[in-house]
Amino acid sequence: MSGARPEQAALTKDNRLEKTAETQATIEAMVDGLNDHDIANMGRFFADDFRWIGNAGCGFKQGLKEFQDNWQRPFQAAFSEKICIDEARITQGQWCAAFGRQEAVHSGPFMGIAATGKRVEIRYMDFWKVVDGKIVDNWVMVDFPYVMQQLGVDPFAGHGWEMFDSASLPLRNGE
Repeated sequence: MSGARPEQAALTKDNRLEKTAETQATIEAMVDGLNDHDIANMGRFFADDFRWIGNAGCGFKQGLKEFQDNWQRPFQAAFSEKICIDEARITQGQWCAAFGRQEAVHSGPFMGIAATGKRVEIRYMDFWKVVDGKIVDNWVMVDFPYVMQQLGVDPFAGHGWEMFDSASLPLRNGE
């Protein structure tokens, strides 16, 4: 690349490293709240005006009420018996990143697919910014194509790049 370089990591340049423990505690409590299905009390963890920035199929939610009404409640209606499992978290200052899975039962309409009663795994990645003990931004990637495949729908109509894979994902540590 020639010429001026784009600014990198602009959102984390003023990260307050002394806030790491506070951020960890906020995220841990929030995940417990998600596993308790406590939608009504998510204001304990999220600022009223926080932003939920999702990938295609998930959308953008501005504020706690929009997140509750236009993400959490429809998601809960589509997937019951849901449990959230962060497989890894990395926290530094006001930022925390995680990836993991939710295990649930497909019990309501999802992406035009009627309830199947199947148990599914919903993989995700989250990046949270925590200020004064509340999440103010949440960038999210939810693997909806994988969920659709588990429900018998190929969102890529046979054009997914899995066809180029040499093998399936190997297991580590005897998992």
